[in-house]
Amino acid sequence: MHSELAIADEYVTTVIRYVERGVFKPAPVDALALLQEIMRRIDRFGDITPNHDQTAARSQHAYAALLHLVYQQFLTTGRPSDQWPPSRGNTSMHGE
Repeated sequence: MHSELAIADEYVTTVIRYVERGVFKPAPVDALALLQEIMRRIDRFGDITPNHDQTAARSQHAYAALLHLVYQQFLTTGRPSDQWPPSRGNTSMHGE
């Protein structure tokens, strides 16, 4: 699962292009579905592992949930706009 989480992390880094340059380019895969599946698998794995492994499973689940939240917000708010970067009087990152 660690390697799958690393792959999902790589897809979510597409958010950096948006933050730094305003480039809205979603990942070539459904990163949200991938993260949801990873979280489900971590939940199942956490139920059958010894206590010391459950801590790692909880940490991985929390990280996957954070990536999911960040990427979901990126997809929701990162749609291309006509104004990038925003004008000085406009503090919205979307040029609205």
